[in-house]
Amino acid sequence: MAAAEAGPGTVLREATQRKLRKFEQLRGRVVNVGEFWDVVVITAADEKQELAYKQQLSRKLQQKELPLGVHYHVFADPAGAKIGNGGSTLCVLQCLEEIYGDRWNCFTILLIHSGGYSQRLPNASALGKIFTALPLGYPIYQMLELKLAMYIDFPSRMSPGVLITCADDIELYSVGDVDCLRFDKPGFTALAHPSDLMIGTTHGVFVLEPSGGSECGDLEYRTCYRFLHKPSLEEMYQAGAVGKKGTLSSKNLAVGDLSTPNLHSDFVYTDSLFYMDHNSAQKLLAFYQQLGALTCEIDAYGDFLQALGPGATVEYTKNMANVTREKSELVEMREKIFHLLKGTPLNIVALNNSKFYHIGTTQEYLYHFTSDSTLKSELGLLSKAVSIFPGGSECCREAPCVIQSIIESGASVGLGSVVEYSWLGPDVAVGANSIISGCHVLTKAALPPNSFLCALSLRANGHLMYATMAYGVEDDLKRNVKVLSDIHSLQFSGLGFLACLDLWGLKVTEGLFSSSRTSLSLWNARIFPMCPSLSESVTASLRLLAAVKHESPFHLTSYKLLSIAEMLLYKDVGDMMRWRERIAQEIHLRGCQADVSQ
Repeated sequence: MAAAEAGPGTVLREATQRKLRKFEQLRGRVVNVGEFWDVVVITAADEKQELAYKQQLSRKLQQKELPLGVHYHVFADPAGAKIGNGGSTLCVLQCLEEIYGDRWNCFTILLIHSGGYSQRLPNASALGKIFTALPLGYPIYQMLELKLAMYIDFPSRMSPGVLITCADDIELYSVGDVDCLRFDKPGFTALAHPSDLMIGTTHGVFVLEPSGGSECGDLEYRTCYRFLHKPSLEEMYQAGAVGKKGTLSSKNLAVGDLSTPNLHSDFVYTDSLFYMDHNSAQKLLAFYQQLGALTCEIDAYGDFLQALGPGATVEYTKNMANVTREKSELVEMREKIFHLLKGTPLNIVALNNSKFYHIGTTQEYLYHFTSDSTLKSELGLLSKAVSIFPGGSECCREAPCVIQSIIESGASVGLGSVVEYSWLGPDVAVGANSIISGCHVLTKAALPPNSFLCALSLRANGHLMYATMAYGVEDDLKRNVKVLSDIHSLQFSGLGFLACLDLWGLKVTEGLFSSSRTSLSLWNARIFPMCPSLSESVTASLRLLAAVKHESPFHLTSYKLLSIAEMLLYKDVGDMMRWRERIAQEIHLRGCQADVSQ
């Protein structure tokens, strides 16, 4: 009765906490058949990322941080052309068949796409988006644990098949006391979230067949007539995808832009994860085996889902508006997929009390972890998680967020900032709206507001070394120019890149960039000093950043310099994990000492 009288936010929070408690009971325990996933697969961009993921996965299993008795796999994309998450899906199906033969047709499989190097959130670049730490749980949850927790009810209510999701989003939902969410229909089944129209322009949007009833419960099973991929507002209205105000509570709509209020009274149903039954998966596998090597990017959402439903037409195959790399083969590939999947049903699970959060950029990361009181309440996120921070407070709305870190008494962390896996001495000041990750700073230091600092362990010529990436949180690391004469258009921490190079004593030469001569960006600019110790590395990059903030010279010519791209090539995952373990042990030791002294 109380649940029925509670508001949608309260019900959503209680449903989320129930899932977290249920997952906690499975951590470190051998699960029963049907109780959890048969197979969990994480995709990686290449063999080096695959190895990094396997190292972290192995440690989690050794520490009993995950359910046991499950087949966990990491599969890398094949070397060569980028193939997108749709191509990765096809490769995963092939890998599963090679390992399990026909047995995989009877499995419930969770497939998490986590390939790529997270250029918009580089503290996830070295160890992967799926291993991004959250201010939650003990031991600390990472995105992997949260995904497993939020999907905890799915395997027991799913026919054999594959559930496909991405590593950098969070789906929260409630289906009430009497309903249960099932994935047991032939074809594809997708979750649908009522969302602001502006969210629809950057996601997939479902055009639903009319429903038989007038009541809108927390859970509705619907049929999709057509799927739109990142449509314009005009396209949504013309296709009949838009629901009218009053049908749902505006409190249930997914959050749009981080600072802009909802200006539209109407809503659409947007995508998140989807399921395909084993027959559909087999059909895709047979298609891939006939193709041989892939030579273009396939989008699992845009290219698979747009082919489904009775209203699907072949016209979308020629639309290149949302394509990152246009290739002549793409249209032909899309047409083949369309004809392969045409006529396959797209079933919809409309979650009318649900939220969809994306944590794939520095701005989203900072907002959701420090300022977003709604997500904090729903998930139980903490401002101080498994950390020592004498000055920490849970009261302030934009309190800094500290994750598995030691911040000595006397140090300060500005509002809206996140500190993870770091050890900061008493004379360290972290400016507001900043990110500091994996750093060790015991001497007097100041990180300017709106700054990013992330240290990596490296293995160079057999020696353990360190480098720390540093820039402004709003810098666009993906922006690139084709010729050296255009690098003046790049911005570093609010200053033109040419002016920064001048302050650092660096010349504009082809050797300044580590990759293609026709793709020059902050991502591949050799500007970060490589040093023999972690603290020296962090100090050097702090000075690099301070030179730009204060426009005072700090010459880098005496250092061996690396780009972020090179740092990832040389990364030493084992040493970074040992650093995190050292911090955890120190926190545990101090906690035990505090207990003894009380």
